[in-house]
Amino acid sequence: MNRFFNRDASAQILQNIHQSAVRSVYDHGKHRMVLVDAQEKELAFFRLPITLPPPNHALIEEAESVHYVILLVQSGSCAMGYFEDGFNLNHKVFRAYMVRKKQGKSQIKHLKTKGKSRAGSRVRLGETVEFFENINERLQEYFEDHQVHRICMSVSKILVPYLFDSHVKTPFDKRDERIFKIPKHVHTPIYEVMLNINRFLQKGELIYEPAQEELVKKLLRGVNGQEEDEEEEDFENIEDPEDLNEEEELD
Repeated sequence: MNRFFNRDASAQILQNIHQSAVRSVYDHGKHRMVLVDAQEKELAFFRLPITLPPPNHALIEEAESVHYVILLVQSGSCAMGYFEDGFNLNHKVFRAYMVRKKQGKSQIKHLKTKGKSRAGSRVRLGETVEFFENINERLQEYFEDHQVHRICMSVSKILVPYLFDSHVKTPFDKRDERIFKIPKHVHTPIYEVMLNINRFLQKGELIYEPAQEELVKKLLRGVNGQEEDEEEEDFENIEDPEDLNEEEELD
């Protein structure tokens, strides 16, 4: 089961977890608490809102709020933005001619299976290079102008090397401990999709099996009436890219 909670309710659940007799471990990469039994069997997971700092961790140091970047990248589409405590202060959407229209396949994926083609491929590859250079230039601006605590990313696996091997360098490497892989399917990256992802990230998410209902009742002590429904996305008119169903993750 998946249940969602606002920041205040999530803070109460986190306090209840600490006071529980059940052992819990913080998973930094997934920004969640993992509850385990005496045999180290996983009982439940609680993903914290991105605006809630990790327990006993000096994440925000001298800052008064949590600062983070959201980066969504698919073939030819990118939406990115800088956020402070849930508020978007800057954003940018990039487009590039990277998809072979007749085959519905990105030029990068085509090269992996068929090899180079002619003039069209050179145009697409040129736009691919510029696409990632533009992304990294904007990322560099964010990191130069702000202290960034978390990097929330959804990048198609096949595109990860192009992001980190761009001539314009990414201001962090793929093993940066601040990276948070967004645990949600992402539609074609546009501004509205990024804002939807931001709303999702601001919610706490309790994940458990029905057998753990008694444990969950204890974890929800004091949070009655503060549960939220997961919002339904409505992007029916968005044309999905060729790699929409591809697993999106960092390697």
